[in-house]
Amino acid sequence: MILEIAWTTFIGSIVYGSTPYVWKGMQKSTQNSKLRKAFINGELYRKEKDSKIKVKPNIINTKINDKKMTFVFSIPKGVNPDDFIKKAYVFKQHFNDYIDLKVENKRGILNVYPKGLPTKFNYAYQVLSHRLPIMCGRSLEGSMFSFDLVENPHMLVAGETGSGKSSALRSILTTLIKSKNPDELRLLLGDLKRSEFHLFKKIEHVDGVYHSAGDIGLPLMKVKKEMMRRGDMLDEAEVNSIDELPNKPPYIIVCIDEVALLKKEHDIMDILEEISSIGRSLGVFLILSMQRPDAQLLDGKLKVNLTVRMGFKTADKINSKIIGTPGSEELDIPGRMLLRINSHLQEIQAPLLENNIAKKLLEPYKKSNVVQFQKEPDIMELFKE
Repeated sequence: MILEIAWTTFIGSIVYGSTPYVWKGMQKSTQNSKLRKAFINGELYRKEKDSKIKVKPNIINTKINDKKMTFVFSIPKGVNPDDFIKKAYVFKQHFNDYIDLKVENKRGILNVYPKGLPTKFNYAYQVLSHRLPIMCGRSLEGSMFSFDLVENPHMLVAGETGSGKSSALRSILTTLIKSKNPDELRLLLGDLKRSEFHLFKKIEHVDGVYHSAGDIGLPLMKVKKEMMRRGDMLDEAEVNSIDELPNKPPYIIVCIDEVALLKKEHDIMDILEEISSIGRSLGVFLILSMQRPDAQLLDGKLKVNLTVRMGFKTADKINSKIIGTPGSEELDIPGRMLLRINSHLQEIQAPLLENNIAKKLLEPYKKSNVVQFQKEPDIMELFKE
């Protein structure tokens, strides 16, 4: 009778929440058990010689809340940490598709997100504290993820038609324009498909929208000349970055859509490579976009210096590997990307920004009295002799 009363009281306490620590302990035990099974099924352990003993990872810590589950585990000596990344699918099989795995030599951190990502949400401008804010989209944490292009210079955006790449570019440029004054940021845009950047032609921050190699060559030469001038300024002031100059010149972003069409333009590609190599300290940055990754273009210094990759839906594993976002071939939701910053890869849902909405957001930033069919757009004043 006493045992029955005790058991009834225990069950009631769980139902009515008076023993949350017991309930959380049961949750942790269940989830830790799943993780141990993942280690075994993925053969993520070390076998002792001449023995059946398996030295498995030790679960150091487990935290569970409404948004995510976090597991910290040790990596046994003799086990390749890269094997955990290669077999990330095992963790997805035991938990769900929405995981984030970080691995060091001796330790791994696995985050599991039960709620996943939204399949669609509309763009809304947010004030960001970064020097050059790149607003990416909704992360698995449930918040908007952004980064500073100054800290993580030069980015590649790639994805098939209909993958959401164009909307993401629209969001990125719109956020930059709304975040910075024209004397803080200048934009040079290459629209080689003549389909993406017409919205930005009359914007105060934009010094030109160019549609061919012949059009964009001269402005890029002037960017190169400006970089030399800025380098002299740094030498004279004995500083490492334009951010340290008393009269700081504006940041310059060269954004080119379908940059693969320029791969035979060696002079232009040399300038882009030079920007990727030395542009950061000089305040000059690249945002390059393409539908299909080009192995020849993305092979060398330029690829190495593009520290940020946004990989939307690709045709196959080969293409996703070229971009540097393995797994993007499996994405099937418009606006869904794999974002790689340096070596860290995470899944992001980019916001939807339609042309008509972007046009309204950009209206306050239009130049007045602009000639509509100007053959040779003016280059920024600082480029002039």
